[in-house]
Amino acid sequence: MLVFLLVLLGATLVPLSLEILWRAETGTGTAHVQPEVAVVEASGTRLAHRQDPYQLITGRTHVSVPAGQPAYDAYNPYLPLMSVFGLARSTHAPPRLTDARVAFSLITIVVVVAALALCRGPTGPRLLALQSMTVLPTAALPLATGGDDLPVAALLLLGLVLMQRRRPLAAGLALGVAASMKITAWPLAALAAFAARDAQGRRGKRPALYLLGGMAAVMVPAVLPTALSNLPAFIENVVRFPLGLAGIKSPAASALVGHAIVSAFPALHHVFPLAVAAVGTVVLGYVLVRRPPRTAGALARLVGWVMMVAILLAPATRVGYFLYPIDLFLWAWLLNSEESATAMAMAPTDEEQAEELSSDEAVDPDRRRARTPALKSRRRWRRAGA
Repeated sequence: MLVFLLVLLGATLVPLSLEILWRAETGTGTAHVQPEVAVVEASGTRLAHRQDPYQLITGRTHVSVPAGQPAYDAYNPYLPLMSVFGLARSTHAPPRLTDARVAFSLITIVVVVAALALCRGPTGPRLLALQSMTVLPTAALPLATGGDDLPVAALLLLGLVLMQRRRPLAAGLALGVAASMKITAWPLAALAAFAARDAQGRRGKRPALYLLGGMAAVMVPAVLPTALSNLPAFIENVVRFPLGLAGIKSPAASALVGHAIVSAFPALHHVFPLAVAAVGTVVLGYVLVRRPPRTAGALARLVGWVMMVAILLAPATRVGYFLYPIDLFLWAWLLNSEESATAMAMAPTDEEQAEELSSDEAVDPDRRRARTPALKSRRRWRRAGA
């Protein structure tokens, strides 16, 4: 634990503190910070003044942003609940405390610790999950420079762990908060009902409805009123701009497959995202029919692959978004390890099996032969686990 705290201090908290300090000393909103921080702070300020966090920008619109900020900062690609992280910027507190990265980091650490405290999996996967969300490059670099994806990812982890703990309503609330902050949470939120289970471990309509009800209880009041109040501006900012279809080019332009294709063939700029979405929907539908995810671990693995492909093929994306599939694959390992450990703990011991065989099956050689392979399999599992 001491080593982890030292690494957390040196790899995450010190660089984060220095970046915030240097930004405050320069007196500008663009130095030592990624654009998303300024966007979240601006939307938080508008929220504090009861203004619409989105503005409709067309080819004839005069884009107005603070001095020194790029024109694309006029867009707000986040969902309304993300603005909460920028509320502190509207106060008169010192700039070092009102930087949105402070709230991003605090919420991320608190939620991750809470999620892993609920998890009952082996120590190794839990420790690696903690590291990936706090000190490894998948977390340390984003937190120091931007950080808006980390609280979203932390809430997704919490939602998966609550699903594993068979608390569908609580899981729905956690996923609903994440899905009300950023669209990157929607793939997991949209498929979560497949793996919902009630307290007795049963699947079906009831746990799925509890989970969906939890999400709706957050998303309907958090997103719907703002979206409907100015739907064209909402679509322009939250949908068209992230896809690279808005009037101003998105800064998310890593040289991945999708961006390379639309750059080489500009005529496909509008057609390619629709084609990818259509093909992806068909393939995902086939997978859901043939092998739907029945556990939280299987759900995390499936969504990891979905997001991996989506990031590779999106026309406007960032390499940094790979933190989502990386974390999802890691969480799948964590949750599957817990599932296996729970199953082994509930399995009868060798002595219980032997007693059952001697009492109930001694008179039936066929039944005894049928049960012997299962007994040997459990023994192999225990030796492997030990």
